[in-house]
Amino acid sequence: MNFPAERILFEDNHLLIVNKLPGELVQKDQEGTAGLEDVLKQYLKVKYNKPGEVFLGVAHRLDRPTSGIVIFARTSKALVRLNEDFKNRTIKKIYWAVVKNKPLKTSNHLVHYLLRDSKSNLSKTFDKEISHSQRAELNYELKGSSDNYHLLEVELLTGRHHQIRAQLSKIGSPIKGDIKYGFDRTNKDGSIHLHARKVIFNHPVKKEELTIIATPPNDPVWNFFAKL
Repeated sequence: MNFPAERILFEDNHLLIVNKLPGELVQKDQEGTAGLEDVLKQYLKVKYNKPGEVFLGVAHRLDRPTSGIVIFARTSKALVRLNEDFKNRTIKKIYWAVVKNKPLKTSNHLVHYLLRDSKSNLSKTFDKEISHSQRAELNYELKGSSDNYHLLEVELLTGRHHQIRAQLSKIGSPIKGDIKYGFDRTNKDGSIHLHARKVIFNHPVKKEELTIIATPPNDPVWNFFAKL
């Protein structure tokens, strides 16, 4: 099985890093819809002529309507170390978000408390800590504007459920297409304009620093901002 070469951002014996399309699942869902994990296992099996089951560990996930960088581990050693890096927040994660409403400040450090509602699959955002909430932190910076939208570059400092979506909505800047968090209409393809743009981290085995960058999806809004 072939996997588009332009979507493979890095590959060696320990890691496989790809550019996820909006709408793709990272892992198989409850309905049995195949995820990137299944597709990439088959890709590795065919490419390297591997007999039996192929190991591929999911180090982190992206929401289905988002796009961008997803890191997979090809060995158990790499997976354990990546899990530790994500837990210890030593992996720098940069996102791009296109929003309708320009934030009051062109850059800011946001701190909120998120409470996940499993029934609605939403995170509710509070200014102060409440029972069972989790502290959520990010930095954002305005990078450009069009006639209708604004591009924010977001550094994610904690990894909470729907964190960027919830926090940007809280300050009055919901992400384009994200009707769950206050945008007024969906994107035609069901995506939202949130993209995992860049990660910087030390290779879990070789220990050299890696900087991985993913091109956003091909649509007029993303294409406009990608040129800036």
